[in-house]
Amino acid sequence: MSKRKREQRTYKYECTLTGKEYRLTQKVEKTDELVSVDAFYQLNPDQDDRPVAIKKRLGVEEETEDTEETKN
Repeated sequence: MSKRKREQRTYKYECTLTGKEYRLTQKVEKTDELVSVDAFYQLNPDQDDRPVAIKKRLGVEEETEDTEETKN
């Protein structure tokens, strides 16, 4: 006897800040608190621990004191 392949249920959710649509395999109770990874790093720049190469590839500019002084 062969086993039946189990169907995996997916749920569609939308990021509250960016508006991007995501599909998850688990049901979420508090959908108003869902944010994407990019939105999380925008809200918490002090916790952005991504490597510099990744930030450059994504176009995220890291503000430092030197760049702020040159703008003024």
